[in-house]
Amino acid sequence: MTLEALPGVVAVCAVAVATLVIGSWGLRLSRTTSDFFVASRTVHPRLNASAIGGEYLSAASFLGVAGLLLTFGADMLWYPIGWTAGYVVLLALVAAPLRRSGAYTLPDFAEARLGSRGVRALCSLLVVAIAWLYLIPQFQGAGLTLRSAVGAPAWVGPVVVALVVLVNVGSGGMRSITLVQAFQYWLKLTALLIPAAVLLAVWVGQGTPAADVGAADLTEWSRPLADDCGRGLYLTYSLIIATFLGTMGLPHVVVRFYTNPDGAAARRTTMTVLGLLGIFYVIPPVYGALGRVYAGELSRSGRSDALVLELPRLMLDGPLGDALTGLVTAGAFAAFLSTSSGLSIAVAGVLGQDVFERGLLDRVVGPRLRGVAAFRAGCVVAVVVPLIVALALPDLGVARAVGLAFAVAASTFCPLLVLGIWWRRLTDVGAMCGLVVGFAGSGSAVVWAMLSRPTSGWALLMEQPAAWSVPLAFLAMVLGSRLTAHRVPVHTRRFLARLHAPEAIGLDRSSR
Repeated sequence: MTLEALPGVVAVCAVAVATLVIGSWGLRLSRTTSDFFVASRTVHPRLNASAIGGEYLSAASFLGVAGLLLTFGADMLWYPIGWTAGYVVLLALVAAPLRRSGAYTLPDFAEARLGSRGVRALCSLLVVAIAWLYLIPQFQGAGLTLRSAVGAPAWVGPVVVALVVLVNVGSGGMRSITLVQAFQYWLKLTALLIPAAVLLAVWVGQGTPAADVGAADLTEWSRPLADDCGRGLYLTYSLIIATFLGTMGLPHVVVRFYTNPDGAAARRTTMTVLGLLGIFYVIPPVYGALGRVYAGELSRSGRSDALVLELPRLMLDGPLGDALTGLVTAGAFAAFLSTSSGLSIAVAGVLGQDVFERGLLDRVVGPRLRGVAAFRAGCVVAVVVPLIVALALPDLGVARAVGLAFAVAASTFCPLLVLGIWWRRLTDVGAMCGLVVGFAGSGSAVVWAMLSRPTSGWALLMEQPAAWSVPLAFLAMVLGSRLTAHRVPVHTRRFLARLHAPEAIGLDRSSR
């Protein structure tokens, strides 16, 4: 190990140790199945908001946004705007009613609302697919971080993250991870903010040098939607739809709202999250802009995702540059750990309930497991499968892969949640039609994106599918329900009343 790599090694080790120590402290509080799944629904809104910020600010937020701004310019500001604004939609339409449903997971909600095991099974498959699509870039980003910071082989980062997540999530569940993720939000904010302030001072001290025009055309970079044939306009609006509507369908986001004591606390949590995300997302554009001055070569060589990690040493020599590199490395590693933990809990909850407890795969997985044992078995599968895929497949680009995950979530769970909460005529057949159509459209775009890089014509629709896949999913869900109006569950009115009535009224809340 070289002296230059020492700060990165120390940073990674410190974050891993701190994560395990905090997680072990939370482990002492985890006793029941409810502790593992939803922290017994006792998480305070401020703590929950910090934890949501910790898991939501992923590799795409910490590394991807700055890299996209470096390469593609101001259009990419829609990513952080959309990721933040998605919580406004979630606050207005979903947060409190979803908490009042008393569910543990999205499949729980679907079955309770529609009374259908078929819809539940389909939702379980979608939770796993979306979470794994989101997990893969976290593992790939960890490999990028350790390779850039300490020169480690690409497989080391994913394996280290997977091991730490398995220990923390498997041992303490939601109760333990809540404390870890709250800590990791503030670590990530500090790890971006302090170096950004120092690097801005260096830039000003050097006389605010102009950007490296070799990186790209600066006129195009600073003009939103600058593109021929409307390509930029379509991609931007499609991205807005995906990020605004996809947030409510992300399994690791939704599951955190089940940990609030009641619907009012869920709303307060969402408001606090908006503030925390707004503070954080001011910072990555600073790195993108400074990268235009000092790191144009990263864009030209296709290594823009490493901008945040390499910019301190490009601007500063000596111990200060090394120290700042160690700090951003710690923040990046915390991003992978926190988001991977949240996704793993979401998938472990679904697999534990629907595979290991209910015995859907008895011939494959053996005897049924119960409670915490089922959760831990689901955790192993939740982490190991995407780890293998991340090691086997080439890097898709962390922000791009996460953007596709948002498109799939927006095309599937967004219609289900919005119509399930606000439209009493939704039926199980209509829900399944919308879920299948939405996943077929957005999922085919994911496969296309992994195999090629569409640039023009009809293939452009596959690069960012939300603009057409989301409306199609809503339409299919509505038409399917209209054609099967006789299948509206008999308990619909009572269930919707429970979703929308304040807890103080005292309606039946037997499902906790």
